[in-house]
Amino acid sequence: MTTTNVGELIDRARSAAQLSQRDLANATGISQSTLSRVISGDRPAKWPEIVAIAIATGYTIAQLTGTSTVADRVQCAARATNDCGMNQMQEALLYFLELDAYLDDQAIPATV
Repeated sequence: MTTTNVGELIDRARSAAQLSQRDLANATGISQSTLSRVISGDRPAKWPEIVAIAIATGYTIAQLTGTSTVADRVQCAARATNDCGMNQMQEALLYFLELDAYLDDQAIPATV
């Protein structure tokens, strides 16, 4: 994972979410100048920034960092009910699995 690659991946996610850099900066609380430096590869993104960008763009942390994805390691079978499509269910499941993986990486214990 290089700084430039992460910046490119973040910029693709920003564009796909139809957000300007200023819109993404406002949505994440990251200054527009910092976001610009992250996208250009002049500054590495910090994990809390990547999490905020993931939430704002609807992308996973793995998608923004180019690291091995939880989705690559997970197989699931489910039955869609209540007019919920499989894609929606998969996105929701992957969101929570990515969050769980992030908390594990940060050594934040799960609560019961």
